Amino acid sequence: MMRVLRILAILAIAGLSGVLAWNWYQTYQAPREPLPELVLEPLEGQAGFDLAEVEGAYLLNVWGSWCAPCRIEHPVLLALRAEGIPVYGINWRDEPEAANAFLAELGNPYAGIMQDPDGHAALALQISGAPETLVISRDGDILVRWPGPITADVLRNRIYPALEREARRG
Repeated sequence: MMRVLRILAILAIAGLSGVLAWNWYQTYQAPREPLPELVLEPLEGQAGFDLAEVEGAYLLNVWGSWCAPCRIEHPVLLALRAEGIPVYGINWRDEPEAANAFLAELGNPYAGIMQDPDGHAALALQISGAPETLVISRDGDILVRWPGPITADVLRNRIYPALEREARRG
């Protein structure tokens, strides 16, 4: 019985070590991925953006008014904007009227919004669903990808650390 417990303890430690090593790799050693060139138009009635002109690190959030998880994460995006973290949006496979109604109802957290009605930009970004948020370095590299809504845990463990590392790069 003691032998089985020792083996289980060793396996648990090995598993935990593997998880921690993978997290360390993803956080500190994963190669940076360049942001592809995107051909987009501003969302009707909203300010657009040119990512080549954005200074510093920022978030790029892919969303749609039809997306229930986008509605859930929206207050987090508003809070990030209030903190001074630049958030840019790509409205994906949506009607401009529906997207603008969504923003009118919930508020606009975006410094600029482009639309991707046919999904070409999402395909170039390798986006498989909405919402998805990317942390982009000041050099235009994708530092972090987060598929799904941003939660407090995601902010604490993925988004803020990437932004802090980028700020320290100076």
